[in-house]
Amino acid sequence: MPSVITSKLVLEYIRGEFAESPGLRLMPWQFQRLWRLQADEARQVIDTLVQMRFLREASDGAFVRCEFLNGLPS
Repeated sequence: MPSVITSKLVLEYIRGEFAESPGLRLMPWQFQRLWRLQADEARQVIDTLVQMRFLREASDGAFVRCEFLNGLPS
């Protein structure tokens, strides 16, 4: 289990990647591969970013950055 500091760094890094690439779409297994995470770590990161309303799950199961339209996530 990563430490709180490591988790925050991972979250910030992943947020940065999605911010730089607005069209980025990743499946959970791709989070694991790209950022060398265990399955449970990837799920925790994804869940946290969804709770923060930074990411949302698309209909195909991929996770994409939330885009705001009129102050509401689309």
